[in-house]
Amino acid sequence: MATLVSALAWVKRGVAAEHPIKYEIDEKEVARVSELAREELEGLRGELDDDDDGDDGGDDDREDNERRGGGMAEEDHEEDWEDTSTSSREKDPNGMDVDAQEEKDEMAKYKLDEYDQVGPQKSRLFSNIKGLTYYKEDEEDPYITLKEDDEEEEQEQLQIYGTDNLIVIAKTEDEIPQLEVYVYDEKSENIYVHHDFLLPSLPLCLEWLDFPPASSSSSSRRRQQGQGPSSTGNFIAVGTFEPEIEIWSLDTVDGLFPDAILGRPDKTKQLLQQQQQQEEEDMENGSSTKKKKKKKKKKQAKKEVNPNYHVDAVLALSWNRSYRNLLASASADTTVKLWDLSRDLTASGDDESGGAIRSFQVHRDKVQAIQWNVMDPSVLLTGSYDRTVKTFDSRAPDGSVGAMLGADVEAVRWDPWDPHCFFVSLENGYVLNFDARTLSSDPARSSSTRFTLFAHDGAVSALDVNPHIPGCLVTGGTDKLVKIWNVNETGGKRD
Repeated sequence: MATLVSALAWVKRGVAAEHPIKYEIDEKEVARVSELAREELEGLRGELDDDDDGDDGGDDDREDNERRGGGMAEEDHEEDWEDTSTSSREKDPNGMDVDAQEEKDEMAKYKLDEYDQVGPQKSRLFSNIKGLTYYKEDEEDPYITLKEDDEEEEQEQLQIYGTDNLIVIAKTEDEIPQLEVYVYDEKSENIYVHHDFLLPSLPLCLEWLDFPPASSSSSSRRRQQGQGPSSTGNFIAVGTFEPEIEIWSLDTVDGLFPDAILGRPDKTKQLLQQQQQQEEEDMENGSSTKKKKKKKKKKQAKKEVNPNYHVDAVLALSWNRSYRNLLASASADTTVKLWDLSRDLTASGDDESGGAIRSFQVHRDKVQAIQWNVMDPSVLLTGSYDRTVKTFDSRAPDGSVGAMLGADVEAVRWDPWDPHCFFVSLENGYVLNFDARTLSSDPARSSSTRFTLFAHDGAVSALDVNPHIPGCLVTGGTDKLVKIWNVNETGGKRD
């Protein structure tokens, strides 16, 4: 049973609702889900039409098979069959079948013939009671005084205390992608799965946020039940191999649909279908020369960038903790997009009002990592497979500065102890530290690092900086090791 944990996110302690609400489908929720389903159905309608066109030849094949096999029964001859039902049975000297005789002896031995006969019954204790009264529900029975309240018992099981720590993991088990919300009780040292959600595709990144999206229904339900204000919440944004970003409420149990979707499923489904048809046509009309094949492959890999939504997998997410309604996303379509969660995110047809408010194309290849600067909340840091790292102000992206690196970028992190410095982890096992003030607007120019760590024998796929202990850095690599570093200088050296 193969299990892959592709992403993990902590939930701020004390933010989760003490009593999570159960997912309920009311009229507003039905309308919202119907809109989400309609967008996906529009994208799948073309695929179903193509499948129907391809199945027209199946009926002719079945008719031919019936014609071929129709005469098989006529070729069978009756003389080839032999009735062996009576010849194979053994008989005793009296002419009775042995099996029938054994069955009769068994019936007589155990008196099975008299089993259904009712004889005289002896008087028993409490024989004067004609019958007993049965109740369909225990609540109606006056002799049952201890009443069990299933709702109260379920609430106790789902209760989350203010001292509990919540962890959200993106997990794929037996090709089933899902989110699991773990609760860790520090006092008893107990960790368990509280609830989970099913996802449409393999998850790649997670980002926790407390801002309720405008199209979210969980905040309105919680406000109606008087369980807290709607200005804050407990949500998780999920990026998958699909171009859309899903936002789920962690305070809702047994949720079937996300609270919000960033993107246009109806548009991207049609785009992917067109690309698949183009690839099939290219394979049918394949060229004999290798040169033409290379050109066609290069043409297939290129996807038309859209300024309003992603058209490829979402690889990284970053939530702005100062401007809480802003969410940044990095995608394999080479773009970085900025989303305003306070706007209505639903859109249909040619309406683009629910799309991203800004789209930045500062890289030439997949954008693998992204993070907002906590000290300067309008500045973004990005890393790409084009082996560059860049930082820019989201209000003026043309003034970006960056550096050329020796390998693909795996992760980026701002230094919480120095607002101008950041860390970059690479595929070749190195971790670099830069000062953004020394970078050039031309990444091709050489940029000096503050220091370099050879952290792992392989890609450094995970990187984080401790905001409470100065100089404490943790890295994780494909060599199956997690290392903790002290990057503060002690005696001219770094540990």
